Amino acid sequence: MSESTVETGEYPAPLSSDGVPRPRRAAEDTPGHDAVVLLERTRGVVDPELRAAVQSLPVQLRRIALYHFGWSHADGTPAAGNAGKAIRPALVLAAASALGGANARAAAVRAAAAVELVHNFTLMHDDVMDRDTTRRHRPTAWAVFGVPDAILTGDALQALAVRLLAVDPHPAAGRAAARLAECVIELCAGQQTDTALEQRAPGEVALDEVLAMAEAKTGALLGCACALGALYAGAEDEVVAALDTFGREAGLAFQLIDDVIGIWGDPRRTGKPAGADLAVRKKSLPVVAALTSGTPAGAELAALYTRPHTAGDGAEIARATVAVEQAGGRDWAQAEAADRMARAVQELARAVPAPEAAGGLLALAEFVTRRSS
Repeated sequence: MSESTVETGEYPAPLSSDGVPRPRRAAEDTPGHDAVVLLERTRGVVDPELRAAVQSLPVQLRRIALYHFGWSHADGTPAAGNAGKAIRPALVLAAASALGGANARAAAVRAAAAVELVHNFTLMHDDVMDRDTTRRHRPTAWAVFGVPDAILTGDALQALAVRLLAVDPHPAAGRAAARLAECVIELCAGQQTDTALEQRAPGEVALDEVLAMAEAKTGALLGCACALGALYAGAEDEVVAALDTFGREAGLAFQLIDDVIGIWGDPRRTGKPAGADLAVRKKSLPVVAALTSGTPAGAELAALYTRPHTAGDGAEIARATVAVEQAGGRDWAQAEAADRMARAVQELARAVPAPEAAGGLLALAEFVTRRSS
Protein backbone atom coordinates (compact mmCIF):
# COMPACT_ATOMS: atom_id res chain seq x y z
CA MET A 1 0.00 0.00 0.00
CA SER A 2 1.33 3.42 -0.92
CA GLU A 3 1.82 6.51 1.26
CA SER A 4 -1.22 8.11 -0.36
CA THR A 5 -3.43 5.32 0.92
CA VAL A 6 -2.42 6.18 4.47
CA GLU A 7 -3.13 9.86 3.86
CA THR A 8 -6.63 9.24 2.50
CA GLY A 9 -7.70 7.55 5.71
CA GLU A 10 -7.97 4.00 4.40
CA TYR A 11 -5.26 2.90 6.84
CA PRO A 12 -5.44 5.65 9.46
CA ALA A 13 -3.89 6.21 12.85
CA PRO A 14 -6.21 8.70 14.55
CA LEU A 15 -4.91 10.59 17.57
CA SER A 16 -6.02 9.71 21.08
CA SER A 17 -6.59 12.26 23.82
CA ASP A 18 -2.96 12.02 24.93
CA GLY A 19 -1.61 12.76 21.47
CA VAL A 20 -0.58 9.24 20.49
CA PRO A 21 -2.05 7.84 17.25
CA ARG A 22 -4.61 5.09 17.68
CA PRO A 23 -4.73 2.40 14.99
CA ARG A 24 -8.19 1.98 13.54
CA ARG A 25 -10.74 0.54 15.94
CA ALA A 26 -11.69 -2.14 13.44
CA ALA A 27 -8.42 -3.89 14.18
CA GLU A 28 -9.44 -4.23 17.80
CA ASP A 29 -12.83 -5.60 16.84
CA THR A 30 -11.36 -8.30 14.62
CA PRO A 31 -11.07 -11.65 16.44
CA GLY A 32 -7.45 -12.30 17.46
CA HIS A 33 -6.39 -8.67 17.02
CA ASP A 34 -6.87 -7.56 20.61
CA ALA A 35 -3.43 -6.83 22.06
CA VAL A 36 -4.09 -8.44 25.44
CA VAL A 37 -5.33 -11.60 23.74
CA LEU A 38 -2.29 -11.64 21.47
CA LEU A 39 0.08 -11.22 24.41
CA GLU A 40 -1.62 -13.96 26.42
CA ARG A 41 -1.54 -16.28 23.41
CA THR A 42 2.13 -15.47 22.89
CA ARG A 43 2.99 -16.30 26.48
CA GLY A 44 1.13 -19.56 26.09
CA VAL A 45 3.22 -20.75 23.14
CA VAL A 46 6.56 -19.04 23.89
CA ASP A 47 6.89 -19.69 27.62
CA PRO A 48 7.35 -23.46 27.16
CA GLU A 49 10.27 -22.76 24.79
CA LEU A 50 11.73 -20.25 27.24
CA ARG A 51 11.36 -22.58 30.20
CA ALA A 52 12.96 -25.45 28.32
CA ALA A 53 15.90 -23.24 27.38
CA VAL A 54 16.33 -21.93 30.93
CA GLN A 55 16.07 -25.43 32.40
CA SER A 56 19.07 -26.45 30.30
CA LEU A 57 21.34 -24.00 32.14
CA PRO A 58 23.75 -25.08 34.90
CA VAL A 59 22.13 -25.14 38.34
CA GLN A 60 23.14 -21.73 39.71
CA LEU A 61 22.60 -19.86 36.46
CA ARG A 62 19.26 -21.62 36.09
CA ARG A 63 18.22 -20.54 39.58
CA ILE A 64 18.97 -16.89 38.83
CA ALA A 65 17.27 -16.98 35.44
CA LEU A 66 14.15 -18.59 36.89
CA TYR A 67 14.04 -15.85 39.52
CA HIS A 68 14.51 -13.11 36.91
CA PHE A 69 11.63 -14.45 34.81
CA GLY A 70 9.40 -14.60 37.89
CA TRP A 71 9.12 -18.37 37.86
CA SER A 72 10.78 -18.93 41.23
CA HIS A 73 11.53 -17.13 44.47
CA ALA A 74 15.07 -16.29 45.53
CA ASP A 75 15.24 -19.53 47.54
CA GLY A 76 14.40 -21.57 44.44
CA THR A 77 10.82 -22.43 45.36
CA PRO A 78 8.28 -22.08 42.53
CA ALA A 79 6.53 -18.74 42.02
CA ALA A 80 3.65 -17.66 39.83
CA GLY A 81 5.40 -14.45 38.90
CA ASN A 82 5.21 -12.07 35.98
CA ALA A 83 7.64 -12.89 33.18
CA GLY A 84 6.90 -9.63 31.39
CA LYS A 85 4.40 -8.55 28.78
CA ALA A 86 5.93 -10.56 25.88
CA ILE A 87 5.65 -7.62 23.49
CA ARG A 88 8.70 -8.54 21.41
CA PRO A 89 7.86 -12.22 20.85
CA ALA A 90 4.28 -11.17 20.12
CA LEU A 91 5.60 -8.90 17.36
CA VAL A 92 7.55 -11.82 15.86
CA LEU A 93 4.42 -13.97 15.75
CA ALA A 94 2.14 -11.16 14.58
CA ALA A 95 4.49 -10.29 11.72
CA ALA A 96 4.77 -13.94 10.68
CA SER A 97 1.00 -14.29 10.81
CA ALA A 98 0.36 -11.06 8.87
CA LEU A 99 2.54 -12.24 5.99
CA GLY A 100 2.30 -16.01 6.11
CA GLY A 101 -0.74 -17.01 8.12
CA ALA A 102 -1.04 -19.57 10.90
CA ASN A 103 1.65 -21.90 9.53
CA ALA A 104 4.28 -19.14 9.50
CA ARG A 105 3.23 -18.10 12.99
CA ALA A 106 3.65 -21.63 14.33
CA ALA A 107 7.04 -21.96 12.65
CA ALA A 108 8.29 -18.71 14.24
CA VAL A 109 7.77 -19.68 17.89
CA ARG A 110 11.41 -20.57 18.43
CA ALA A 111 12.52 -17.28 16.88
CA ALA A 112 10.06 -15.45 19.15
CA ALA A 113 11.60 -17.16 22.18
CA ALA A 114 15.09 -16.17 21.00
CA VAL A 115 14.06 -12.52 20.81
CA GLU A 116 12.60 -12.68 24.32
CA LEU A 117 15.82 -14.24 25.64
CA VAL A 118 17.85 -11.40 24.13
CA HIS A 119 15.46 -8.86 25.63
CA ASN A 120 15.91 -10.37 29.08
CA PHE A 121 19.68 -10.51 28.65
CA THR A 122 19.58 -6.73 28.11
CA LEU A 123 17.30 -6.22 31.11
CA MET A 124 19.64 -8.06 33.45
CA HIS A 125 22.64 -6.08 32.24
CA ASP A 126 20.78 -2.76 32.25
CA ASP A 127 19.69 -3.31 35.84
CA VAL A 128 23.31 -3.79 36.85
CA MET A 129 24.58 -0.74 34.96
CA ASP A 130 21.72 1.48 36.09
CA ARG A 131 21.82 0.09 39.64
CA ASP A 132 18.08 -0.45 39.47
CA THR A 133 17.00 -2.43 42.52
CA THR A 134 13.40 -3.15 41.48
CA ARG A 135 11.90 -4.83 38.44
CA ARG A 136 8.41 -6.27 38.07
CA HIS A 137 7.58 -5.29 41.64
CA ARG A 138 10.42 -7.17 43.33
CA PRO A 139 14.21 -6.91 43.78
CA THR A 140 16.30 -7.24 40.62
CA ALA A 141 18.49 -10.29 40.11
CA TRP A 142 21.75 -8.48 40.85
CA ALA A 143 20.30 -7.05 44.06
CA VAL A 144 19.52 -10.60 45.22
CA PHE A 145 22.38 -12.69 43.79
CA GLY A 146 25.11 -10.10 43.26
CA VAL A 147 26.53 -8.35 40.22
CA PRO A 148 28.82 -11.11 38.84
CA ASP A 149 26.10 -13.78 38.87
CA ALA A 150 23.55 -11.45 37.27
CA ILE A 151 25.94 -10.50 34.47
CA LEU A 152 26.87 -14.10 33.78
CA THR A 153 23.23 -15.19 33.76
CA GLY A 154 22.45 -12.43 31.27
CA ASP A 155 25.30 -13.68 29.09
CA ALA A 156 23.89 -17.20 29.30
CA LEU A 157 20.45 -15.98 28.16
CA GLN A 158 22.01 -14.45 25.07
CA ALA A 159 23.83 -17.72 24.34
CA LEU A 160 20.54 -19.59 24.69
CA ALA A 161 18.98 -17.29 22.07
CA VAL A 162 21.79 -18.07 19.65
CA ARG A 163 21.44 -21.78 20.28
CA LEU A 164 17.68 -21.75 19.70
CA LEU A 165 18.18 -20.38 16.21
CA ALA A 166 21.27 -22.49 15.51
CA VAL A 167 19.33 -25.72 16.01
CA ASP A 168 16.16 -24.52 14.29
CA PRO A 169 15.71 -26.43 11.00
CA HIS A 170 13.60 -23.66 9.45
CA PRO A 171 15.21 -22.31 6.24
CA ALA A 172 15.08 -18.73 7.60
CA ALA A 173 16.88 -19.59 10.83
CA GLY A 174 20.36 -18.73 9.55
CA ARG A 175 19.34 -15.27 8.33
CA ALA A 176 17.38 -14.74 11.53
CA ALA A 177 20.42 -15.61 13.66
CA ALA A 178 22.60 -13.19 11.72
CA ARG A 179 20.02 -10.43 12.01
CA LEU A 180 19.59 -11.01 15.74
CA ALA A 181 23.37 -10.91 16.24
CA GLU A 182 23.56 -7.58 14.40
CA CYS A 183 20.76 -6.33 16.61
CA VAL A 184 22.64 -7.32 19.78
CA ILE A 185 25.67 -5.36 18.58
CA GLU A 186 23.44 -2.33 17.98
CA LEU A 187 21.87 -2.76 21.41
CA CYS A 188 25.31 -2.83 23.02
CA ALA A 189 26.37 0.28 21.10
CA GLY A 190 23.22 2.05 22.22
CA GLN A 191 23.80 1.08 25.83
CA GLN A 192 27.42 2.24 25.64
CA THR A 193 26.26 5.61 24.32
CA ASP A 194 23.66 5.81 27.07
CA THR A 195 26.22 5.24 29.82
CA ALA A 196 28.60 7.72 28.20
CA LEU A 197 25.88 10.38 28.05
CA GLU A 198 25.21 9.95 31.75
CA GLN A 199 28.78 11.04 32.47
CA ARG A 200 28.41 14.30 30.56
CA ALA A 201 27.20 17.59 31.98
CA PRO A 202 23.52 18.46 31.43
CA GLY A 203 24.39 21.15 28.90
CA GLU A 204 26.57 18.85 26.81
CA VAL A 205 23.87 16.46 25.58
CA ALA A 206 21.98 17.05 22.32
CA LEU A 207 18.46 15.80 21.70
CA ASP A 208 19.34 14.20 18.34
CA GLU A 209 22.01 11.97 19.86
CA VAL A 210 19.65 10.85 22.62
CA LEU A 211 17.01 9.98 20.01
CA ALA A 212 19.62 7.97 18.08
CA MET A 213 20.64 6.19 21.28
CA ALA A 214 17.01 5.36 22.10
CA GLU A 215 16.48 3.90 18.64
CA ALA A 216 19.49 1.65 19.12
CA LYS A 217 18.57 0.60 22.66
CA THR A 218 14.83 0.10 22.20
CA GLY A 219 13.77 0.45 18.59
CA ALA A 220 16.36 -1.96 17.23
CA LEU A 221 15.00 -5.03 19.03
CA LEU A 222 11.38 -4.27 18.21
CA GLY A 223 12.39 -3.79 14.58
CA CYS A 224 14.37 -7.02 14.66
CA ALA A 225 11.38 -8.86 16.14
CA CYS A 226 9.18 -7.76 13.25
CA ALA A 227 11.91 -8.57 10.73
CA LEU A 228 12.33 -12.09 12.10
CA GLY A 229 8.61 -12.70 11.78
CA ALA A 230 8.79 -11.53 8.17
CA LEU A 231 11.77 -13.80 7.47
CA TYR A 232 9.94 -16.81 8.83
CA ALA A 233 7.02 -15.95 6.54
CA GLY A 234 9.35 -15.97 3.52
CA ALA A 235 8.89 -12.25 2.82
CA GLU A 236 10.90 -10.30 0.24
CA ASP A 237 13.78 -8.11 1.43
CA GLU A 238 11.88 -4.84 0.99
CA VAL A 239 9.01 -6.14 3.12
CA VAL A 240 11.43 -7.29 5.81
CA ALA A 241 13.02 -3.84 5.77
CA ALA A 242 9.67 -2.05 6.00
CA LEU A 243 8.61 -4.15 8.99
CA ASP A 244 11.96 -3.52 10.64
CA THR A 245 11.36 0.23 10.26
CA PHE A 246 7.81 -0.16 11.56
CA GLY A 247 9.17 -1.83 14.69
CA ARG A 248 11.91 0.75 15.13
CA GLU A 249 9.52 3.68 14.91
CA ALA A 250 7.00 2.01 17.21
CA GLY A 251 9.90 1.18 19.53
CA LEU A 252 10.99 4.79 19.68
CA ALA A 253 7.41 5.81 20.46
CA PHE A 254 7.45 3.12 23.15
CA GLN A 255 10.67 4.56 24.64
CA LEU A 256 9.27 8.08 24.64
CA ILE A 257 6.19 6.92 26.53
CA ASP A 258 8.36 4.79 28.83
CA ASP A 259 10.44 7.85 29.68
CA VAL A 260 7.29 9.81 30.44
CA ILE A 261 6.17 6.98 32.73
CA GLY A 262 9.63 7.02 34.36
CA ILE A 263 8.88 10.54 35.60
CA TRP A 264 5.10 10.71 35.98
CA GLY A 265 4.10 7.05 36.29
CA ASP A 266 2.14 5.69 39.24
CA PRO A 267 4.52 3.62 41.44
CA ARG A 268 1.64 1.24 42.22
CA ARG A 269 1.60 0.30 38.54
CA THR A 270 5.24 0.73 37.56
CA GLY A 271 6.75 -1.04 40.57
CA LYS A 272 9.35 1.76 40.85
CA PRO A 273 9.47 4.86 43.07
CA ALA A 274 7.99 8.07 41.64
CA GLY A 275 10.59 10.14 39.82
CA ALA A 276 13.14 7.29 39.92
CA ASP A 277 14.75 8.45 36.66
CA LEU A 278 15.13 11.98 38.00
CA ALA A 279 16.64 10.74 41.25
CA VAL A 280 19.49 9.02 39.41
CA ARG A 281 19.84 12.01 37.06
CA LYS A 282 18.92 9.95 34.03
CA LYS A 283 19.05 11.92 30.78
CA SER A 284 15.83 10.51 29.41
CA LEU A 285 14.18 11.99 26.33
CA PRO A 286 11.76 14.35 28.14
CA VAL A 287 14.62 15.50 30.37
CA VAL A 288 16.94 16.28 27.46
CA ALA A 289 14.11 18.03 25.62
CA ALA A 290 13.69 20.19 28.73
CA LEU A 291 17.44 20.75 29.17
CA THR A 292 17.79 21.93 25.56
CA SER A 293 14.63 24.07 25.59
CA GLY A 294 16.37 27.36 26.38
CA THR A 295 13.73 28.11 29.03
CA PRO A 296 14.14 29.22 32.65
CA ALA A 297 12.64 25.91 33.73
CA GLY A 298 15.26 24.10 31.64
CA ALA A 299 18.00 26.10 33.35
CA GLU A 300 16.56 25.22 36.75
CA LEU A 301 16.55 21.55 35.80
CA ALA A 302 20.17 21.77 34.64
CA ALA A 303 21.13 23.26 37.99
CA LEU A 304 19.36 20.44 39.82
CA TYR A 305 21.09 17.87 37.61
CA THR A 306 24.55 19.21 38.41
CA ARG A 307 24.33 18.10 42.03
CA PRO A 308 23.77 14.58 43.33
CA HIS A 309 20.36 13.61 44.60
CA THR A 310 19.97 13.27 48.35
CA ALA A 311 18.09 10.11 49.26
CA GLY A 312 14.71 10.89 50.71
CA ASP A 313 14.58 14.42 49.29
CA GLY A 314 11.12 14.23 47.77
CA ALA A 315 10.90 18.01 47.44
CA GLU A 316 13.88 18.03 45.07
CA ILE A 317 12.29 15.34 42.88
CA ALA A 318 9.04 17.30 42.87
CA ARG A 319 10.89 20.46 41.72
CA ALA A 320 12.66 18.55 38.96
CA THR A 321 9.38 16.99 37.81
CA VAL A 322 7.72 20.40 37.56
CA ALA A 323 10.76 21.84 35.76
CA VAL A 324 10.68 19.14 33.07
CA GLU A 325 7.00 19.79 32.45
CA GLN A 326 7.28 23.58 32.46
CA ALA A 327 10.21 23.39 30.04
CA GLY A 328 8.02 21.42 27.62
CA GLY A 329 9.67 18.03 28.03
CA ARG A 330 6.46 16.12 28.59
CA ASP A 331 4.55 17.78 25.73
CA TRP A 332 7.48 17.26 23.36
CA ALA A 333 7.79 13.57 24.25
CA GLN A 334 4.09 12.95 23.65
CA ALA A 335 4.12 14.85 20.35
CA GLU A 336 7.26 13.01 19.21
CA ALA A 337 5.66 9.68 20.15
CA ALA A 338 2.67 10.59 17.98
CA ASP A 339 4.94 11.43 15.05
CA ARG A 340 6.90 8.19 15.41
CA MET A 341 3.70 6.17 15.53
CA ALA A 342 2.45 7.86 12.38
CA ARG A 343 5.69 6.88 10.64
CA ALA A 344 5.36 3.33 11.97
CA VAL A 345 1.84 2.97 10.59
CA GLN A 346 3.02 4.29 7.22
CA GLU A 347 5.77 1.65 7.04
CA LEU A 348 3.36 -1.07 8.06
CA ALA A 349 1.00 -0.04 5.27
CA ARG A 350 3.84 -0.57 2.79
CA ALA A 351 4.66 -4.01 4.15
CA VAL A 352 1.15 -5.34 4.75
CA PRO A 353 -1.35 -3.75 2.33
CA ALA A 354 -4.45 -5.40 3.84
CA PRO A 355 -5.47 -3.66 7.09
CA GLU A 356 -7.15 -6.78 8.39
CA ALA A 357 -3.90 -8.73 8.07
CA ALA A 358 -1.97 -5.97 9.85
CA GLY A 359 -4.49 -5.78 12.70
CA GLY A 360 -2.36 -7.69 15.19
CA LEU A 361 0.70 -5.53 14.60
CA LEU A 362 -1.39 -2.38 14.83
CA ALA A 363 -2.97 -3.51 18.09
CA LEU A 364 0.42 -4.28 19.61
CA ALA A 365 1.82 -0.92 18.50
CA GLU A 366 -1.11 0.83 20.12
CA PHE A 367 -0.70 -1.20 23.28
CA VAL A 368 2.92 -0.23 23.82
CA THR A 369 2.27 3.47 23.27
CA ARG A 370 -0.84 3.72 25.45
CA ARG A 371 0.58 1.94 28.46
CA SER A 372 0.81 3.47 31.94
CA SER A 373 3.24 1.04 33.54
